[in-house]
Amino acid sequence: MSRNEYTCDCTVIHENILAEVKKEMLSEEHFDFVSNFFKIMGDGTRFRILWALDKHEMCVCDIANLLSMTKSAVSHQLATLRKTNLVKCRRDGKTVYYSLSDDHVKTMLEAGVSHIH
Repeated sequence: MSRNEYTCDCTVIHENILAEVKKEMLSEEHFDFVSNFFKIMGDGTRFRILWALDKHEMCVCDIANLLSMTKSAVSHQLATLRKTNLVKCRRDGKTVYYSLSDDHVKTMLEAGVSHIH
């Protein structure tokens, strides 16, 4: 298909469609929030961390070893993931374990991978 085949040449406004879709539109705040969610998940390092945590709760040392990263770099990424409520943590003595915040995060990860397959 040529580029012009993807361009609409009509000048008709389909009012019924616009009215229907406008009812379903999110607020700008919601669009910004969801867009930021995908930006956070869209980072390759953070996605790998999330993927690992989807498989098992892990501490920073384990994640760093798995991904061949420094503990500092992993901690920085985990802080971002915590601030956006994608991961949660729990302390057991001196060790802090991280896991996915909820099943919604798991669903988003798995849906993304399923889509590319």
